[in-house]
Amino acid sequence: MTINFEYHNVSASPRLEGLASEKLSKLENKYDFIVAADVYFKKENTSTPETGMICEIRLNVPGTTLFSQSNNGAFEVSLAKAADEVKIQLQKKKEKMQTY
Repeated sequence: MTINFEYHNVSASPRLEGLASEKLSKLENKYDFIVAADVYFKKENTSTPETGMICEIRLNVPGTTLFSQSNNGAFEVSLAKAADEVKIQLQKKKEKMQTY
């Protein structure tokens, strides 16, 4: 699986890339049909400190693209929540694939 990272209004971070790679490799070990992943880190100016750090994950799987987005006060929290959301989508996709 190839992982592409994109940053908007944020400088590139090897630590964030390492965290994202670790989470996505765990998903790839469990769901071997993942082809590629795109991870986006964005920073927006907001009025509250609890939001503004956005992480988006887009997974390419056969037949469709899975997408999740999370907006929190820290990129680590946003990454964890987005990974959890995409994991649920992967579970549903795998169940549908097994029924056919």
